[in-house]
Amino acid sequence: MGHGARAAAAQSRGGRGRGGRQGHRSGQVQKAEAAPDKESQVDKGTEETGAAAPPQQKSWLVRHFSLLLRRDRQAQKAGQLFSGLLALNVVFLGGAFICSMIFNKVAITLGDVWILLAVLKVLSLLWLLYYAAGTTRRPHAVLYRDPHAGPIWVRGSLVLFGSCTVCLNAFRVGYDISHIDCKSQLELVFPVIEMVFISIQTWVLWKHCKDCVQVQTNFTRCGLMLTLATNLLLWVLAVINDSMHREIEAELSDLMEKFSGQGNNTCLCLNATVCGVFRKGYLMLYPFSTEYCLICCTVLFVMWKNVGRRLAHHTGAHPSTPSFHLHGVILGPLLGLLTLVAGVCVFVLFQIEASGPAIAPQYFNLYYAFCVAVLPAMSLACLAGTAIHGLEERELDTLKNPTRSLDVVLLMGAALGQMGIGYFSIVAIVATRPHELLNRLILAYSLLLILQHIAQNLFIIEGLHRRPLWEAAPQSSSRKQEAEPARRGSLLELGQGLRRASRAYIHSYSHLNWKRRALKEISLFLILCNITLWMMPAFGIHPEFENGLEKDFYGYQTWFAIVNFGLPLGVFYRMHSVGGLVEVYLGA
Repeated sequence: MGHGARAAAAQSRGGRGRGGRQGHRSGQVQKAEAAPDKESQVDKGTEETGAAAPPQQKSWLVRHFSLLLRRDRQAQKAGQLFSGLLALNVVFLGGAFICSMIFNKVAITLGDVWILLAVLKVLSLLWLLYYAAGTTRRPHAVLYRDPHAGPIWVRGSLVLFGSCTVCLNAFRVGYDISHIDCKSQLELVFPVIEMVFISIQTWVLWKHCKDCVQVQTNFTRCGLMLTLATNLLLWVLAVINDSMHREIEAELSDLMEKFSGQGNNTCLCLNATVCGVFRKGYLMLYPFSTEYCLICCTVLFVMWKNVGRRLAHHTGAHPSTPSFHLHGVILGPLLGLLTLVAGVCVFVLFQIEASGPAIAPQYFNLYYAFCVAVLPAMSLACLAGTAIHGLEERELDTLKNPTRSLDVVLLMGAALGQMGIGYFSIVAIVATRPHELLNRLILAYSLLLILQHIAQNLFIIEGLHRRPLWEAAPQSSSRKQEAEPARRGSLLELGQGLRRASRAYIHSYSHLNWKRRALKEISLFLILCNITLWMMPAFGIHPEFENGLEKDFYGYQTWFAIVNFGLPLGVFYRMHSVGGLVEVYLGA
């Protein structure tokens, strides 16, 4: 009995001890389980009260790197501001000289303006040589090249108009040499300086227009802005200065008086044939000078924006744009070729007539009738294309694209040239003789030209903001590659995948739906029409200046400035529209 009682007491103590230990362990588990609940309650409380969690402590390296990036951005902004102010002051100084030459020809002469521009051209020339031979040859100077800057049509136009401007100055030198008895020999220096400047500038811009310079950034920005300001002042002087045209007209009138026996001017060219070639070449190539200055300003501005720019690795390569194929498109090229052939015939007839002493009124009627027939067709095609863009399944490309933004700005800005001439013509015709046949044609031409520019800008801008179909193919192929990682290791299977993708691309483009086919037809028709309307004013046909209506209404010098301001912008607009329409065609 006693032994049994002791055993029972020991068992009860052991049970209490085990129960106590188990209770202690369960209490610890409950506390551990309750701890996250308390933390979650604290987090919920902070979220409800809006109190921010304590920030994570950044390492010294991260803080130092972010500080360096902030300072680099501030230095880039300061460099852009300083170089922009430099260009602004140079333009204001040159503009003050040119305006003083216009309003006070005694104090400031054309020779003074030429001397200022010669100094600016020499400084810009020295910087261009230093940039090509010094800056770009430094280690790590050009780590990136912008694939969107300086497309081939821009560089081709740069070379074409630069060559024409060099020939223009050569004709100017020949004309001055043929009149060396009554001209200063100093006048021969300025065209020679301009020929050297244009040649070297064209070579540098052709070779380095895609550069993203990473060294000597402030000096490079200032040099680019100085060169841009020089080209801008050359453009302003070419728009305003009509001294050479007046001199040629005065010589022609003196020559006619000499043949009639009434002339007494001794400053005449001895060889009339050679002087006639120089005069004709100068007058025909004069618009190319202003066009060249505008293109140089555009390229230099893009280079200025790219100074110090760092591109991502995937943007360093050229995008895989498809090649230019017709894909069964027939109607648009056919109508465009008919327009081009008709435009060439009108151009040749007008040029033959313009080579004579006077242009008959029927040739003006022919030119304006051709334009009145072409412009409504282009406007209707642009409106139809804009409506088709609204029915498309392609989504809008909302990503930031500096090149596309610049294209839109240039398109809208260049359209102001011909639209301005159109509005001035409308005012002159309505205020004078609106009932004559030629004036009616000019009035219709001006109205239709304004409407066509507006409609074409809408079509091109809408097309540029649509995501091209060929940009979606790499994304889908990358998703397939991510879904099948086991296939990446084999080069053979990778080649098979590329062949399958190319076959799928050809299949998708060989079966165009009606919307894509219509966009391609419209784009090709507009491309050929814009080439026609680019060719006619670019190569010497200027009925806006030759018809005499606006010149009599506004005065010679005023209308000369208006035409020389608007025509180069119009030529640039047609050329830039062709580039934009090609992108719309490829993206459809």
